[in-house]
Amino acid sequence: MVGRLLADVLVGGIAVGAVYGLMALGLVLVYKTTEIVNFGHGDMATLCTFVAYALAVQWGVPLPGAVLLSLVCAAALGLVVEWGLLRPARVRHATVLGLVVATLGLALILNGFVGMAWGHDVKTFPFLWSGPPLQLGPASFPLDQILNLAVAVSLAAVLYGFFRYSRVGVAMRATISNQTAAHLVGIPVDRMFALSWAIGSALGAVAGILAAPVLYLEPNRMVDLLLKGFAAAVLGGMDSLPGAPVGGVALGVLENLAGTFGSLELKASLAFLLIVVALALRPQGLLGSYRQRRV
Repeated sequence: MVGRLLADVLVGGIAVGAVYGLMALGLVLVYKTTEIVNFGHGDMATLCTFVAYALAVQWGVPLPGAVLLSLVCAAALGLVVEWGLLRPARVRHATVLGLVVATLGLALILNGFVGMAWGHDVKTFPFLWSGPPLQLGPASFPLDQILNLAVAVSLAAVLYGFFRYSRVGVAMRATISNQTAAHLVGIPVDRMFALSWAIGSALGAVAGILAAPVLYLEPNRMVDLLLKGFAAAVLGGMDSLPGAPVGGVALGVLENLAGTFGSLELKASLAFLLIVVALALRPQGLLGSYRQRRV
């Protein structure tokens, strides 16, 4: 009995952690490329999730098509934010703190827009895959958890191939490594910035859509997912793309263990506790690199 409970807790934690990892991956990608922590990431995901909801539930678009169109909207939103908000601020030599505050303003604007467009009542998002759970030995695998894992692993593999083998991916890696050197060898750094925002926004939208059937939909509901994604990014390393999914899975498993064998209050505050512990003991995260800067 204990073995089955532990297996269910671990499977559930890994599935939830995969969603945290996707949210963290979008944060880390933008941070590594532009050195900006995007605090509007959660509200961008919220808006795109509501777009998918409107297409599927209100306008009758088949769910796969609605999800695909919402991801296109997410990528376009990332491009608009980078082109229309952050690039003009960078040209005028805005400080990093100023750019971060701009993302906070973006979060408030998007939150207000979603509230005006869809209201503040809780809405139910349809499950992307439903049916009886899959039983393998002592563990029970709900289909939505299997989908979360499959999507997270597939996206991680696609991103690995993109960054490893494609010319654009290699150019993005060069930009991430050294912006000045990338510019000198002819890489369009501004385009790489825009692409990182588009991909990061799409990853956040995927995380929001996967979490929406369980979290339900409400303008402020993705704030918790953003905080968990941020905790996963800090835990894995803000400058480490592989660290984002590792931190997400670790957080998801620890949360489930704390909620099952501890208390719900501990589960709710565990993400913040991990942020404090990680910053105190290993500021660079599990897989992040330690960098010294001369001021």
